[in-house]
Amino acid sequence: MNADLSMITLVSEASFLVKLVMLSLLAISLYSWLLIFRKREELSQAKIDADSFEDKFWSGNELNKLYEDIASTPASSRGMEGIFEVGFKEFVRLKKSAPEPGQVLEGAQRVMRISLAREIDQLEMSLPFLATAGSISPYIGLFGTVWGIMNSFRALGNVQQATLAMVAPGIAEALIATAMGLFAAIPAVIAYNRYSHEVERLINRYDTFLEEFSSILQRQHD
Repeated sequence: MNADLSMITLVSEASFLVKLVMLSLLAISLYSWLLIFRKREELSQAKIDADSFEDKFWSGNELNKLYEDIASTPASSRGMEGIFEVGFKEFVRLKKSAPEPGQVLEGAQRVMRISLAREIDQLEMSLPFLATAGSISPYIGLFGTVWGIMNSFRALGNVQQATLAMVAPGIAEALIATAMGLFAAIPAVIAYNRYSHEVERLINRYDTFLEEFSSILQRQHD
């Protein structure tokens, strides 16, 4: 008796629960890859925007002119540009109202911190799913493997003489679930580690700019 151990046959003849596990892992893998490509494009664009804005900011142009150029664009500002726009706008507004000393800079810093928090939320979006996919996918695959092996041994209990040809398809079918779990988890873990590092570097750049810009506003106010 020759057992057909082709991948298609093993998957098609798997039990309903093992098929459900495989479909779940396939969905997790496909969605993870979608997020990986989308996040790579997003972070790449964020770095390009940060480099471009820093070049304009430190070029020696007046802050009023830079703010007018940014405010005149139809698209909403993001990243450093967005932090600068809300901070300078609030600085000018508070300075015109002639508040008590110290309130101008505090107000500008407050709105910039809020803008920074929103940028952090945007940068960290999708990372929790990648972390979760990398953590749970092997366990989901292992669950399918255990279930498949358990069914194989349960079927062996109904025969008088067990052979390798009888048990091999069931075990091979079960191990596919583990392989799919690893296939879904490994890219997600690699992407999460890499993107987390890139996000942290961007956040540090934004925070450093916020402090430097606050110092410039302090000198202008004084």
